[in-house]
Amino acid sequence: MIFINMKKKIAILISGRGSNMKAIVDNVKNGMLKDLCDVIVVFSNKKDAPGLVIAESFRLDTKVIESKGKKRSTYNKLLFDYLDELNPDYIILAGYMKILSSDVVQRFRNRIINIHPADTALHQGLHGYEWAFENKMEKTKVTVHFVNEGFDTGQVIAKKEVDISDCKTLEEVEQRGLAVEHVFYSECLKKILTTEHTENCRNI
Repeated sequence: MIFINMKKKIAILISGRGSNMKAIVDNVKNGMLKDLCDVIVVFSNKKDAPGLVIAESFRLDTKVIESKGKKRSTYNKLLFDYLDELNPDYIILAGYMKILSSDVVQRFRNRIINIHPADTALHQGLHGYEWAFENKMEKTKVTVHFVNEGFDTGQVIAKKEVDISDCKTLEEVEQRGLAVEHVFYSECLKKILTTEHTENCRNI
């Protein structure tokens, strides 16, 4: 009997606290993503990103390439070379606050996934929850999408509604949204990985 390892290699990119990264890792180890993928690295463009400490507590490999103090072209080249050599099956953006270069996007076309705290059809860019709160919206959405050369304009994988009608502060909106993100992101990854797993099995 030939054993074929179908588990995909994912690299998670962060810039800050890494709460979505932690939720994904939890699901890889003991939840809905178990047996579907392995986290091969948690990468950050900031050496002091709190999420790195969390990743190390999980005994995951970490990698830092500081973007601060470097020309954009220099940083982009270093990142491209690193990811090119690493060659993950998927790159998962989890609070990564740098725009990926077109070289990276083209190299990993349809293999880079991001979560956005708004409906990408209505709001692109930063401060999605602040936008919803300031506009006194009763509901907003979280979007998981593939990354293209645009700014939150890639193909939508799925959207999830977030009820914020009873939130009195921006902090409450953010907490409500993050609670949804931490489950929804892994659900979307499971959908992608399970679909690919099934297709691969058909081709064996």
